[in-house]
Amino acid sequence: MSADQTQLAFDWSCRIMSDNGCGFPAPGLHSFLFQPIATVGGFEFNKVMLLALITTLLVVTFFYAAFGKAKVVPGKLQMVGEAGYDFVRRGIVYETLGKKEGEKYVPLMVSLFFFIWIMNIWSVIPLAQFPVSSIIAFPAVLAAIVYVVWLGLTFKKHGFAGGFKNLTGYDKSLGPVLPLVVVIEFFSNVLVRPFTHAVRLFANMFAGHLLLVMFTVASWYLLNSWMIPAAGVSFVMTIVMILFELFVQAVQAYVFVLLACSYVQGALAEHH
Repeated sequence: MSADQTQLAFDWSCRIMSDNGCGFPAPGLHSFLFQPIATVGGFEFNKVMLLALITTLLVVTFFYAAFGKAKVVPGKLQMVGEAGYDFVRRGIVYETLGKKEGEKYVPLMVSLFFFIWIMNIWSVIPLAQFPVSSIIAFPAVLAAIVYVVWLGLTFKKHGFAGGFKNLTGYDKSLGPVLPLVVVIEFFSNVLVRPFTHAVRLFANMFAGHLLLVMFTVASWYLLNSWMIPAAGVSFVMTIVMILFELFVQAVQAYVFVLLACSYVQGALAEHH
């Protein structure tokens, strides 16, 4: 795909009933392609990678500033940090794993939640205007981390034979249907689960970004002649979509971490 195509969704010269006669520059896959900012040793560093790097620095810097020198009487920054930390710890981890089992997994889940949330929220930040999670590689890596933790805990807790039973729902009482159940459960848990964990986050951010781009570009494209009222409607829809995306961005971070906790809970559960 050419450089011109990668910029098509942001070609602001196209207007309805304009002299150049161009059509509506509809967003598509080209809206997710970016030219490299720099190339070092054949490795291309683009806008999405930059946003992911900034996200990492923001999360690390914020929590270090909030808790690096924690005080008994917290300051404003520490209070905000504690509120966010407690939201994930009490609202997700403790609710799923319980306080005793869940405490050791709180740092991981807090990191995942805020990393995903900030990656998502770039979608509505001026100049950035792109959700990092809409590139499948990022949700896939995060899902892979959860997958490795889940499998590791499963076999550590139950051993090889017990871990296999945990993953496949092995139960002799099922009788003749046992082989079928084992195959279905193995396929569902070991192969499908990490895929759906990643795709759920990716697909929501991908679709949300496409809608935002479409209404934003349409607002400008229609801003000409007697179509100006239609441009106003499109602009209102853009605002509505931004507000809706702010909600979805937080929900997707919550759901990702909630599922991660449920996988850990399943790995620690005794097989019957």
